[in-house]
Amino acid sequence: MAMYLVKIDAFEGPLDLLLHLIQRLEIDIYDIPVSEITEQYLEYIHTMQELELDVASEYLVMAATLLSIKSKMLLPRQEKEWPDDEEAVVEEEPDPREELVSRLIEYKKYKEAALKLKELENERAQVFTKPPSDLSDYMPEKTTLPPNSDVTVYDMIRAFRKVLRRSKMEKPLERTVAKEEIPIEQRMKEMIFELKACKQKKAFHEFFPSNRKDMLVVSFLALLELMKNRYVHVIQENNFAEIYIYGSEKLDELGDY
Repeated sequence: MAMYLVKIDAFEGPLDLLLHLIQRLEIDIYDIPVSEITEQYLEYIHTMQELELDVASEYLVMAATLLSIKSKMLLPRQEKEWPDDEEAVVEEEPDPREELVSRLIEYKKYKEAALKLKELENERAQVFTKPPSDLSDYMPEKTTLPPNSDVTVYDMIRAFRKVLRRSKMEKPLERTVAKEEIPIEQRMKEMIFELKACKQKKAFHEFFPSNRKDMLVVSFLALLELMKNRYVHVIQENNFAEIYIYGSEKLDELGDY
């Protein structure tokens, strides 16, 4: 079986993943249920390892931090002993989540500021000093593109987790070991051909016809590469809904890729 070691730039760090989970689960950032968020975080880390991605050490450090906070919150609160004539009082101990919450809030501020600056950059990019010209004779026919959506790499990983679970349930009792290397570029070509042939949207899971782990991983990485190069649009109408893939205008420009 071929081994693929890939690091994807779209992962911005463990704080970005935690913030994504908090927003997805609609959790109060000031009162994080550590047990639930730790479980969800570890699931993402395990999925990244299933993909044989190069999981940075900072992700593992954050996993250890979450487990440490979780264990502290499970410990009984300490009581301070006083003389017999006085009642025992419960000491006020600092919340073990306090430092993590502070870091998340600070990260959230910077991320929102970066998004705002990006919006201003995009707005400024639309300003030209040259007077408008009639270029209608040179423009291709307009096509209707699917609406933009906020599908992130984390949403794609969540969808891929479902595909992995399905493949494990559907594994045959007898398996034949096949040694076959599948280049990512070849799988990209196959996906492009599929999109051009159907001329409409395709559900995310339709790009994973095989239950072989190497084929699943290569298909997922090929799909991410097509997204990165803007050959496809990815749509998800609601949280946790099915993800659909569309071919973009850039895909049509490839010709016989």
